[in-house]
This record gives sequence, C-alpha cells and structure tokens, in this order.
Amino acid sequence: MGYWQQAERPRRSLREGEVRIPSGCAIAAIMDRTGARHNGKDICRSIALMHDRSNGLGGGFAAYGIYPEYAELYAFHVLYESHEARMATESFLNEHFLCEKQERIPTTPVKGIKNPPDSWRYFLTPHPSRHDLEFGEFDEAEYTMQCVFHINARINGAFVASSGKNMGAFKGVGYPEEIGEYYRIDEYKAWLWTAHGRFPTNTPGWWGGAHPFTLLNWSIVHNGEISSYDTNRRYVEQFGYDCALQTDTEVITYLFDLLVRRHGFSQEMAAHIMAAPSWDAIDRMEPSLAAFETALRCTYSDCLVNGPFSVILGSEEGLLALNDRLKLRALMVGEKGSMVYLASEQASIELVCPDVENVRSIEGGVPFVVQLDEVARKKSAAPFENQPDLKPSAQFTGVMPAENKRGEA
Repeated sequence: MGYWQQAERPRRSLREGEVRIPSGCAIAAIMDRTGARHNGKDICRSIALMHDRSNGLGGGFAAYGIYPEYAELYAFHVLYESHEARMATESFLNEHFLCEKQERIPTTPVKGIKNPPDSWRYFLTPHPSRHDLEFGEFDEAEYTMQCVFHINARINGAFVASSGKNMGAFKGVGYPEEIGEYYRIDEYKAWLWTAHGRFPTNTPGWWGGAHPFTLLNWSIVHNGEISSYDTNRRYVEQFGYDCALQTDTEVITYLFDLLVRRHGFSQEMAAHIMAAPSWDAIDRMEPSLAAFETALRCTYSDCLVNGPFSVILGSEEGLLALNDRLKLRALMVGEKGSMVYLASEQASIELVCPDVENVRSIEGGVPFVVQLDEVARKKSAAPFENQPDLKPSAQFTGVMPAENKRGEA
C-alpha cells in the first residue's frame, strides 16, 4: 500500500451527495477593529436569537486571535471518528510537521449534542526536511494546504476543521448555541468572531460539513444556495483544490484562496470578481473602466458566483461581507465605536449592542470590508495593484484606504 493511501473503512455517517434537505441559514460576526479581544458570549447570544433559521444539523464559530502564545504556528483543529483515525493522522503530522503541542480540545457535555467526534488541536510548523524533499515547489502555505487535503480525503474518520495561525473553528452537529456551550467558547478571547446556524440544503448534517468552512487563515460562513456551483467547482479543481464536501461554502473559500493568495488580488477585488457587474452595467461605464471590467469578466468568468447568497469571510486582516448582486439574502451591519456587528437579522445585533449606531443593510454585489486598524493603515500607504481609478467598488468602515475613491461607507 502506498504512503498516500489508507485502507477503506465504512463511513459512520451520511456524506455529501446522499441527502437533500431544502432550507436556509443564519450568519453573524462581531469584530473589534483595534484588535482587542472579547470572549465568545456575545457571538453565541447573537446567533442563538436566530435559532429558527437553523434545524440542529450544524452550528459553529470561527475565532481569530485565540492563540497568541502560538501565533506563528499553524493551529490544526482535527475531528476524529475513531482511535485508528487519530493514530493515522498523528503519524502523518509527525512526518510532515514539527509539533510544538497537542491536546484534546476542552468540551462540556451538552444534552443536544449526540455522538460527538474526538476533537484535538495541534500547534505545528512545516517540517523543514519534508518541505524541501517532497513539496519543494510549494511555499509554506501551499504545503500546509496539501497536507490538509490529504488528511481530509485519504484518512477515513479524520477531518481538519481548521488549519490557520492564531485562529480556530469550533463546529459540529447541533444548534449553534449548543456547539458554543459544548466547546466552551465563552472561555476563549478573539478580536473577530463569526458564527453560523445551519439548515443544510444539499448535504447531511455531519461534524466536518458544518460551518464555518476554513482553509489556512480563511473562514467562511454562508447563507444561500449558489446556482454556479458546478462551474465554480470545475474551475478551482483545475488548480488542485479538492471539493470533497460538495458545498457552496467550500468552493467560495477556494475561490478566495485562489484569487488572493495565488493570483495576488486584494480581498475586495476577489469579491468584486465573484459578484462582477452585469454586461449592461459595463456597457454604461466610461471606456477605460469598461475595458478593465470586461477583461476581468472574460478572464475570470468561471469565478462568477450566481444565485442568492450572503457570506462573511474571516481572515488575519479582518472580515469581508458580500451579498449577491440582487440582494436576495438579508445581511445587516451596525457599529459602535471600534466594534462592528453583522447578522442576518437586525435584532441579533441589537441584542448584544442595544445602542448600536449606523445600522444598515449590506449593498448587493458590493464588498463590505472591515480591517484591523493596523492593517488598514499599512494598506493605505501601499500602492493599489492596478490603477487607482480602476479600484473595485467597496464599502469600508474604520480607517479608510487612501485611494478609496469609489465606495466609502
């Protein structure tokens, strides 16, 4: 048997492609632009208010800044369905990474949580010898991503829930408030929290398939159902991405990773490509801008995301929220000082911040960007990757980019 192969064993639960349940979802986020960290109580209260948007088949949270003592190491959160899966995964990790620390993720028994997997976390750095020997053509991030794909696809009963630095995903089968209690998120402190209450449309409720979906430092929570899934999936698979979960959220995450990390676009430009203006709108633009938008749509036509959706992207820079162009899914935002709140329903914002200000709905097709103040200041001094007058329309809050001429909030 080859090194990259594992013996096939029966799955313990249904997987993608085996079930369909028509439905909807709830999403929420809380961020402090200063980088000050807050515990998970408010995000849990916010998402819990939208209980009826979920059906108990999935809930979860992503948190940024929770591991400051291991900030330079990859933090793998891994879910195991068997002892054999853990042994196989740890053998693989020990051959490909140097492990600073490993431990079970603390949990608390919750009545609504049935048959949970064994949850572990590992703080890792790529093994120098393996990096040079086996993946010499990859940088550290690409190497780590390929290792995540291997575990998820080749080791039965193991799933990497998150793999970024100084962040982690806590997710599973249950209502989000149950998952929050199970993983004791009130004991963690983060400068950015995102949350998801799942009501799956095309996939079963299993722990690995719950949101947030993550890859490296990216995390996505998503409400909606995109009609362009097959086109988007075929496109990212050409670049080595493994769409094993067959979900909209997975392919959107891979599109962001491809466009930003590999192709070098800003996050707002990547979002602009995915929600590009219609051809009618392009025809009405002045010539130089129309030429630019035409080139983007022709080059990245398979990245266009169609259908009703609202997504919140989390990263080490902050968050980005995006609605489909026709605004077919609700997503609200409000602010108070350095705090920014997003949720599918306004009441979920007002519950945790009764005196919230500047409450409004995210504009369809226009990225809403919230960056850490430190990140925004650095970016304001950096040149735009294209001509300043061709910068994509985006709404920013907090420290404004110096060249943001086309869409200030």
